[in-house]
Amino acid sequence: MNKAIHTPRPYLPALPWDRIDTVMLDMDGTLLDKYFDDYFWEKYVPRVYAVKHGLSDAKAEEQLLAKYRSVESTLQWTDLYYWTERLGLDMISLKREINELINVHDHVFDFFTFVKARKKRLCLITNAHPKTLDIKLEKTGIGSYFDSIICADEVGYAKEQVEFWHGLEKLLDFDTTTTMFADDTEKVLHAAGQYGLQYLVHVAKASSRLDTVYSAVYPSILHFKELIVAR
Repeated sequence: MNKAIHTPRPYLPALPWDRIDTVMLDMDGTLLDKYFDDYFWEKYVPRVYAVKHGLSDAKAEEQLLAKYRSVESTLQWTDLYYWTERLGLDMISLKREINELINVHDHVFDFFTFVKARKKRLCLITNAHPKTLDIKLEKTGIGSYFDSIICADEVGYAKEQVEFWHGLEKLLDFDTTTTMFADDTEKVLHAAGQYGLQYLVHVAKASSRLDTVYSAVYPSILHFKELIVAR
């Protein structure tokens, strides 16, 4: 879960774009409104699970929360095949049933255009399961902007683990001193920083339905327009 806390607005990122050659971006909560994921896991799946097992919604939510927490910050947390087997529900079909809730945050496409105009390499780095990624790329059309798209499943570790970043460098061959990475989860940014990524940005508005949550550790943005600067 996101460990950021409510604070007065911190300093904004001051990125030296002339020294950055690779831009890495998380997907859920960073580029896409996390409301879809929150609603799916916290409300929709429990509702379907409750019907299947004859439970109240509240009891189903309680049982599933314990199951979720048992694999938090691991690859199993986002593995739709794992949850299909563990819960006895077709998780891929369930995601497609409410894909109208998948939305791109404001100013994301403007930022893509800005980055590509400056001839930076643009990479999507996500913990999302490949099947979830397919659903979201199909719905949003963001995939065509990226030079590389990497799921944690390919690396073998979740982004919250420092081992992920060692594995990622082997796949992308990036320089930690010239790479920017944006994510809405502080635990992920901690791992990236521990590995050595120099330019880290926290996204403070992961969900349109939740309060803005600024980081007390990392420079935060509300929208990506705050990273767009004039030439």
